[in-house]
Amino acid sequence: MTRTTSPVARALERIERLDPALHAFIEVWPREALDREREAVARGLPLGGRPFAVKGPTGIRSYAARRLLAAGGVPVGATSVPGPGTHWQTWGRGAGGRTVNPWRADRTPGGSSAGAAVAVAAGMADVATGSDGAGSVRIPAAWCGVFGLKTTNGLLPSPDRSGLASAGVLARSAAEAERWLRHVLEDGGEPAAPESVPSRPAGARPGPTGSWPGSPALPLPVVYSDDLGFAAVDPEVAAVVRAAVDRLVAAGTVRLLERGAGLLDPVDAWTAVRGGAPDDPAAVRVRRANDERLAALLGGGVLLLTPATPNRPHGHEGPGDLYSTALTWAFNLSGHPAASLPAGFTADGCPVGLQVVAPHGADLRLVAAARTLEDALPAARRPPGAGEQ
Repeated sequence: MTRTTSPVARALERIERLDPALHAFIEVWPREALDREREAVARGLPLGGRPFAVKGPTGIRSYAARRLLAAGGVPVGATSVPGPGTHWQTWGRGAGGRTVNPWRADRTPGGSSAGAAVAVAAGMADVATGSDGAGSVRIPAAWCGVFGLKTTNGLLPSPDRSGLASAGVLARSAAEAERWLRHVLEDGGEPAAPESVPSRPAGARPGPTGSWPGSPALPLPVVYSDDLGFAAVDPEVAAVVRAAVDRLVAAGTVRLLERGAGLLDPVDAWTAVRGGAPDDPAAVRVRRANDERLAALLGGGVLLLTPATPNRPHGHEGPGDLYSTALTWAFNLSGHPAASLPAGFTADGCPVGLQVVAPHGADLRLVAAARTLEDALPAARRPPGAGEQ
């Protein structure tokens, strides 16, 4: 078979070949995508017709998708999210059935940006848009072995009335994500309308600060915590992440600071805010204590490193009593930008993510730091059966 040189045609071929087993998409738009690619190339737009995927049935209307379209990106389809009435959110349902983890079909890919992570991991799209209200970008990024970023709360418009969810992106790497993020975040984007983000965390800024940085000065000052002071973490997951951190130290990429995280468990505070009770006294106390602790911890541009999840991908029957969000949702409450990078694999073949948290508004520096960190870590691999593009 003659290999086409069209990026969109290659993406559509991979979707047709791989998605019947993975169920990452709820809709695919082949005719529109090929037409958009021709137009983007003819007009000489910056992204030149490169394919991307959008999260869920409304993703094409998101601010990030509109910015990428304007820059010449081509949406090839909408990716899966959890089905209606689901009380646990780390899964997805595509047009043909439940979305499966491309590394292990008996495990969930995470969620709620489930199909987005699978589409990127399997090479069915260069990048995918996502949204993250408790870890919905970082968890599937970790479990599918790709890069995922949650932006600073309030940086970009969000329909979430609680103020917990912020826009995100998933890509094979931080370097790949940066190429696309420039078109979403450059010049700070457009500040979110007040009605779009009702409660911006104290200290959060409406946009990223400064221009896109080059390679940061090394070593990067970091604090490492395997549990944030409260989470019960699978020992093998913790060991994979700690080995990645040790590799970064040995490479001279990071310098560990002797500081403890010591956050309070945010589960009840997050639940109160999501339930429409942000002024609940107990929730206010937890948020204030954690905000103060994080301000001290991340002062001077320090990064916080943790596992992205306390557990490996669970089966399709659900997580049981585990909170896969235990290490992510604290930063939805606090509003900090946070990313997950591939850190390695457990012995049973499950990907593990390294979470990186930066100060409020430091989205550009976070992506640059993530790009530097991944340079010192093993290169990301394609899942079995997906092959290379």
